[in-house]
Amino acid sequence: MKEQPNYYAVLSAEVRYDNRLKANVKLLYAEITALCHMNAECFASNKYFAELYDKKTDTISGWISQLVKYKYITTRYEYFEGTSQISRRYLKIIGGGVPQISVGVPDKNPKSNTTSNNTMSINTKVDSFKIPTIIDIKEYCLKRKNSVDAETFSDFYESKGWMVGKNKMKSWKACVRTWEKSRNNNNNTNDRTTSHRHEGNVEYGDGKF
Repeated sequence: MKEQPNYYAVLSAEVRYDNRLKANVKLLYAEITALCHMNAECFASNKYFAELYDKKTDTISGWISQLVKYKYITTRYEYFEGTSQISRRYLKIIGGGVPQISVGVPDKNPKSNTTSNNTMSINTKVDSFKIPTIIDIKEYCLKRKNSVDAETFSDFYESKGWMVGKNKMKSWKACVRTWEKSRNNNNNTNDRTTSHRHEGNVEYGDGKF
């Protein structure tokens, strides 16, 4: 039986209610999330999007620039060996979109990165977890009057894709409290720059203490 893929498109509330973005830009964002679900990153070209929406490639380029400007997506490029000519562009969802879509290195031979033959639906059930900014973390730590370093905390979980063990983080504030408790327990023996610790390969975080 011929495979009939069905990939979800996500239009988060953060994007949906951003008055800086026009409706077509939001639709493009949703299309990118669907393509990311297929191959971890979206590598569809401006030409593909232009044909899909019956627009000029310059128009698509402008839409993508807006999403990058407002930090909803990031871009990276691959170049032909020994040249500055771009061979492929990759788009990745960040911010309030789908931060856990990209897992590991994309397949070198991914499936066709188009959604014209797929059923695309808008997922209105948005993950409640939102990646905090360093300012958010600092303000919470000040409120709790602890010694947790906001940048160290953010860098640590950014490097892990905001995962706690094998699970998605549900509450970064709970993780801060765990670091805080660990820091207090270690004050008498070791003044560490971060309160996060591992014992017996068990990771403490996300309020599991």
